Amino acid sequence: MNQPMPQPSTCPCGGPSLATCCGPYLSGAAVPPTAEALMRSRYTAYTQRNEAYLRATWDPRTLPAEPIVQENERLQWLGLQVESTLRLRQRKAELQESQDADTVEFVARYKINGRAHRIHEISRFVRAQADGVARWFYVDGSFPD
Repeated sequence: MNQPMPQPSTCPCGGPSLATCCGPYLSGAAVPPTAEALMRSRYTAYTQRNEAYLRATWDPRTLPAEPIVQENERLQWLGLQVESTLRLRQRKAELQESQDADTVEFVARYKINGRAHRIHEISRFVRAQADGVARWFYVDGSFPD
């Protein structure tokens, strides 16, 4: 059985504290109001290996059948950096996206078996009604050069 991780003084996503940042989203007490807030909470869920939250916030049309989190993987998340919003606004203007679609570009750093890696992703999100509430869902991501 998994032991709960100790509560860090700062949120894994870089926010002030887990209790005031991603914690309410992960517990279900609140719904992330923006695509960026959802992306940050999903990063935090990855650091906690919270499969249930990752599945609940993934668009059902693109949700993988296989497990998202590999329980035995020796992975350590090191940090999250949200990239320039100016580039995102320019990209959005080019894509003519609606109020119910958004993109978030980020870089996440992690180690597997002591070796450092990074993910640079442009994630796509949609907002849809679920249980009578407008919620953001992760759709998919692309990996720029």
